[in-house]
Amino acid sequence: MVRPRTAKGRTRETAARLAAEYPGGASELCALRHENPFELLVATILSAQTTDERVNLVTPTLFGEYPTAADLAGADPTNVERIIHTTGFFRAKTRSLVSMAQALDQRYGGQVPTALKELVTLPGVGRKTANVVRSVAFSLPGLPVDTHVGRLSRRLGLTRHEDPEKVEAELNAMVPATERGALSLRLILHGRRVCLARRPRCEVCILNDFCPSSTVPTKRRSSREL
Repeated sequence: MVRPRTAKGRTRETAARLAAEYPGGASELCALRHENPFELLVATILSAQTTDERVNLVTPTLFGEYPTAADLAGADPTNVERIIHTTGFFRAKTRSLVSMAQALDQRYGGQVPTALKELVTLPGVGRKTANVVRSVAFSLPGLPVDTHVGRLSRRLGLTRHEDPEKVEAELNAMVPATERGALSLRLILHGRRVCLARRPRCEVCILNDFCPSSTVPTKRRSSREL
């Protein structure tokens, strides 16, 4: 193929290849287990500075005791801390969860809003979390930018920005609205499996023939060969 010369071209080719490598929509690609938007919102807040696997270990107990925003809004913080202790930063996360649930219950009758401008007013909810909820729970446009998305976007030459909000804006301009959430999750999966932070595995990367950061300009192989 002709090597894409522009950020837009690299974005288009990246999206196409990752879609083939990691098929499915945003809801299927999301590793956080949840049954509804409220559970996804809680799980995403908990996922800060820990793994999705760790979050999935504690949420069944948490959701069993506090299945709704009203339940969590009235929770004993000590009990919430006990349940989520292993996710790290449990005191700060407990404050965010209880405050978020109180705001959700009081302002929106316990229903998670869909608008980004409303989601980010909830305690503990930033743009990344809001975009996860929009894209995964509601199938709405949303491109969460975490450390993996930022790192891969810069390595691939899709952006030069470090600020997540600027990365999001630049990618949004090049990615169809319906594909944003899935692309973000695919970049995350690729960052965890292949394009590692310290030692990227360029030799097995399906993007290595056009990635500006590739150290192995060889015939591309599938990461399924790992």
